[in-house]
Formats: sequence, C-alpha cells, structure tokens
Amino acid sequence: MALLTEPEWQALNLSLSVATRSVLFSLPFAIFIAWLLTRRRFIGRTVFDAFVHLPLVLPPVVVGYLLLLLFGMRAPLGGWLYNTFGIELIFSTAGAALATAVMSFPLMVRAIRLSLENIDTGLEDAAKTLGAGAFDRFFTITLPLMLPGVLAGAVTAFAAGLGEFGAVITFVSNIPGETRTLPLALYTALQSPDGDAMAARLAAISFSLGLTGLLLSEVLARAMRKRLGR
Repeated sequence: MALLTEPEWQALNLSLSVATRSVLFSLPFAIFIAWLLTRRRFIGRTVFDAFVHLPLVLPPVVVGYLLLLLFGMRAPLGGWLYNTFGIELIFSTAGAALATAVMSFPLMVRAIRLSLENIDTGLEDAAKTLGAGAFDRFFTITLPLMLPGVLAGAVTAFAAGLGEFGAVITFVSNIPGETRTLPLALYTALQSPDGDAMAARLAAISFSLGLTGLLLSEVLARAMRKRLGR
C-alpha cells in the first residue's frame, strides 16, 4: 500500500512548487527592500517599512481579497497582464505562488535586515576610498556578508509558504492539481466524512516540512556565520 494517495502526492508536489516559485520570485525584491530600509533614509521611510510588513498583521483572507482587487480578470493590473501578456493569475498555480510570496515576503526582509545591520559599514567605506563603485561594493562586500540572513530568510519563507492557506484559497480558490496545496488539501479532507486518515497524513507531512525548514534555516545561518568568521 502506498504511503500517500495520488491526490496527496499531487498536493505535496504542488506545495513544493508554489513555495519554491514564491521564494525565487520575491528574493531579489526582499534583498533590495532590506538594503533600502537599512542603508537609506528618505521621507516616508517609516510608512513604507510598515507597509512592507503589513502582511504579518493582516488576516491572510484580507491579503487574498486585496490581490483579487488588483489581479482579478476585471481588475486594473490583472486585466492588463492578461490582455498584454496572456498572464492569468487568478485561479492558477502562478496566482498561488504570488499569494504565498506576498505573505512570506516580510519574513525574508526581516531576516536579511538583521544580517545587514550587523555588517560593519567601515568595510564599505574603505572600499569606497579605494575607488570601488556602489555596485562593486554591494556585490563583493555587502552581499557576501549578508548571505547568512539571505539564506535564513529564504528557507524560512519557503517553510512558511508551504503552510499558507487564507490568502491562497481567497485569491485562487481550491482547485485540485492547480491550486490545492497541502493546507487546502488538509482542509478538504477535514470536510469529508471519511477524510480523517488523509487529514492525519497531510498534517504529519506539513509538521515535518515546517520543522525541517526551520531547523535548516538555523543550521545554514550558523554555518555561514562561522565561515565568515562572525
């Protein structure tokens, strides 16, 4: 007897795909935003900082609803993307990845900011006096030193993305093989009269993946700090 049924494997694979795509999509933006909030002072910085971290305090359903307003077929951005590029986010795997990315984005930014704040700016200043440009300083000094935070943030966001429910089901619904990730499959199993066994297996998988992700995040961050001598 197989450990998991076909629908369960499908939900697991879809969750891994959605979480991976969400991290790959949002990581460059998270690095830039973390650098901007740490290294630059500008008017409205506090409001912008609060806006970036808003998904941490908003109900996920509200985030999903706002995504509907922005990326629905009749919404400004959603309609433009579909008419111009043929991209349809609502009720799609890509939309699930977008919703997951929005919810996990603040976790990445926070981890990267903590790492960036611990970097001695004197190293960057010294490189500047030697003639290194802004991009050279960032890619040769700043980015390597902030890698522990980048890795920790990416893995934490990936683990959080595996468990995202509210924003996903609100924005892209619960479609088997398309948007039914592990949390949605677990929810569906709980609504079925004979779904207790499936729900237990899916809950165990979610617990294991989440714990593994958090442990891996800590191990990677410590390894990188040790390698950098921090």
